[in-house]
Amino acid sequence: MEQMSFEPPTDHYDERIATIDEQICQLINQRKELSNNNPGFPTKQYIADWSKKHHFYEDFLNSIFSNFFYEDVHRPVVKPTGFRKNIPILKSFEREDEFYSVTFMRQYENASTVHLNIDSNAIEDISEWQLREMSHFELSIKGSDIQYDCRNEGGGGSMGSETFMFVVSPALPDDKSKYKLVFKEYKAPFQKETGFEFVI
Repeated sequence: MEQMSFEPPTDHYDERIATIDEQICQLINQRKELSNNNPGFPTKQYIADWSKKHHFYEDFLNSIFSNFFYEDVHRPVVKPTGFRKNIPILKSFEREDEFYSVTFMRQYENASTVHLNIDSNAIEDISEWQLREMSHFELSIKGSDIQYDCRNEGGGGSMGSETFMFVVSPALPDDKSKYKLVFKEYKAPFQKETGFEFVI
């Protein structure tokens, strides 16, 4: 999903705080390393205590700590260019009444695109479908020494049928026997793992 370019809200910057801002960056990095990039979220009691001690609104602190969950959203976007060919995958996984399939992959010079299809028995009541707990999937590549960046570009659908698109860079090998596609489910917001994953 292409991001809008960021424009600072003001041209003013007080150079006296540059050292403090750099220390903030260092502390954020230290936080990532110490927690293995899985810090969770401060308890309500911590937020309440820190807001009083440091004179911040609780919602402001909640907003700051929430943003730590979305660092990956700001990775540079790879736009697939130089279309080469489509490669049939034709593999699926079934769980109860849900049927997950990847029918093909598009190959570009700099990336691959993978489309995950999810089909299920449609819920008759559309209001029930609209109120369901939203989930999404993340893709990783197994069986290769290459470090692939897999970005969920979003998706859409209707009752009983959804599709998610992923951009994988660099491009995957044309020989699909050299790797496996691993899909892991998360609940929105805040990337809560459900424990459900499958391999195609």
